[in-house]
Amino acid sequence: MSNESVNVLVTSAIGEDCLRQISAVSPRVRLQDASDLSRADYQEDPAAREQLDARLAEAEVIFTFRFPRNVLSRAPRLKWIQVMSAGVDRFLDKELLQSPVMLTNVSGITATPIGEFVLALMLMFVKQAPRFFEMKQEKHWERFTPSVLRGKTVGIVGLGSIGREVARLARAFGMRVLATRRSTRRVTRARNVDLMLPREQLPRLLSDSDFVVITLPLTSETHQFIGEAELRAMKPTAYLINIGRGRLIDEEALVRALSENWIAGAGLDVFATEPLPADSKLWELPNVIYSPHIAGGMEDYVTQATELFCENLRRYLNGKRPLTVVGKKRGY
Repeated sequence: MSNESVNVLVTSAIGEDCLRQISAVSPRVRLQDASDLSRADYQEDPAAREQLDARLAEAEVIFTFRFPRNVLSRAPRLKWIQVMSAGVDRFLDKELLQSPVMLTNVSGITATPIGEFVLALMLMFVKQAPRFFEMKQEKHWERFTPSVLRGKTVGIVGLGSIGREVARLARAFGMRVLATRRSTRRVTRARNVDLMLPREQLPRLLSDSDFVVITLPLTSETHQFIGEAELRAMKPTAYLINIGRGRLIDEEALVRALSENWIAGAGLDVFATEPLPADSKLWELPNVIYSPHIAGGMEDYVTQATELFCENLRRYLNGKRPLTVVGKKRGY
């Protein structure tokens, strides 16, 4: 094991406690906090850019939520970038794809908040929460009969860490669980999943499900994975929930599906363009529950991301493979 020091550069604000936690990983860690410089660099401050360049020139490891501009050309000694997000589609440009720099994410830490968020959306639909929110605004009293999740079927498109947590929670509510996964080659079962289907049997999942939950990463293969044909395959009483990326769905087709009642509604935390443009028809559709890309949020997000980075940093220092290496060509 080498005793050489490793220059670690943090370019997003994480707080003093998290910085101390990283420094404590090993005496070999030479940590610099360049979050203020990175922010000023994005504001095109020439003095900050010069100072950031000097720090990037020495960096071997970067921990960040957002890459510094032109990071690979400015950091010739860089070997590894740990990002503070699970999705990496916005980072995978041609330059990074062709470089030897390792990319890791925080896959797994958002499974709990996003799993809970999906269940919240499903509960809001069966309990008709938008209806009683509207009634409160109008000071209108009218009793109605809500439904239940028990006995209904949820289809999970993409059974990664988030999909598995959705499956676990759905089973706790007495739901039937279907799922597809890229690696599944035949119909089988999995933990908390009644039926695992190969991807080519997606139409079966869509037609059988009362809720279709999209948890896929965005890649060249999954762009607009859900289009008109898939939406028409769903039940007219079914709901679509997307907590992956907005561009997984053909939004124009979705607007038509919701307007013409091909499906009953949609719970959307992500959109093709964010922030959602003011002229988007999705704002006005009464059968849409909207949230501004917050499903993965939690109070200690940065702390958990830092803990994962520290574990990966220990592995890196000991010559071991980090836990959450991204397959750059695969896209996740």
